[in-house]
Amino acid sequence: MMRSSPTNSLLFVAGVSAALYGESNLNHTCAIDDSSSILSCSPKANATLYDSCCVETYGGLFLSTQFWSTYTGLESSGQKLPADKWTLHGLWPDFCDGTYTQYCDLDRQYDPAPVPNTTDGKANGTVVPPWEGPGNITSFVTALGRLDLLAWMNKYWINQGAPNDDFWGHEFSKHATCFSTFDVPCYGPSYVQHSEIVEFYETAIMYYKRLPTWEWLSTADIHPSNDTSVSYSLSDFQTALVDGYGALPYVGCTGPKYNTTEAGKGSLDTGLTVLSEVWYNFHAFGKPQRGKWLPVNATYTTNCAKAKGAIKYYERTVTSVQ
Repeated sequence: MMRSSPTNSLLFVAGVSAALYGESNLNHTCAIDDSSSILSCSPKANATLYDSCCVETYGGLFLSTQFWSTYTGLESSGQKLPADKWTLHGLWPDFCDGTYTQYCDLDRQYDPAPVPNTTDGKANGTVVPPWEGPGNITSFVTALGRLDLLAWMNKYWINQGAPNDDFWGHEFSKHATCFSTFDVPCYGPSYVQHSEIVEFYETAIMYYKRLPTWEWLSTADIHPSNDTSVSYSLSDFQTALVDGYGALPYVGCTGPKYNTTEAGKGSLDTGLTVLSEVWYNFHAFGKPQRGKWLPVNATYTTNCAKAKGAIKYYERTVTSVQ
């Protein structure tokens, strides 16, 4: 369920400070300048020119990511998938060239099973210690009175093979701590502990709700099926999603490589064959919490097979649906 580190990543070694730029906890009133008009990844999105609490100056290429899973593995405990919806994976702040960092603030590390377990993904890197409490994401959000948020997340932000809370802790710790705009100092002297966690989840949900992957595919007559005669081409998914989004997202697959399947015998196509994920790339005007965005083409477009009719889009297990 996690993104692994690419070999060309620029990786930030996390320190003890909650601030990527050492900001003060005062004077971050973003409405008093023109920061809301500054596009991330543009020349002006620079911490020497604009407050990094008001413009994302550390990353700037954002990925709103979604999963298509067919089961959770925890159905017996009530952890199930929504009907007719893809689920939220996360919101990631990549660098403008598509590389990225991870676990940028170990003081806000709430992941019980960090993947990878070092800040640079290497065996001799700075260790990311597993979160052992006290508390967890559910208790933090509950303490802030946001039971409505938890109810939504338990319906649409679903983990596979482990509790949802573990997944939410992973997404915040690995990704949210690498946004300049979610740094603790950005919240000023009235900061309430863990309030940035709630704001990060609300922001991730805001973008997810604009991206109805199920509906865009259905409009193009692309539907999940376990019928062995039904398969799709990568171009089918890409065309439907570009029509809906206005830019080319990353389309991700799992499953066997096409050239290991009966249909792909003798092929040189080593792409994977089971649809599983979509990553929508965009830039933001001002801080991403504002929701003003510019969709852009993905820097990395697919790991799926490119042969005609090579991809399966499987139905969810009946007992796994809410």
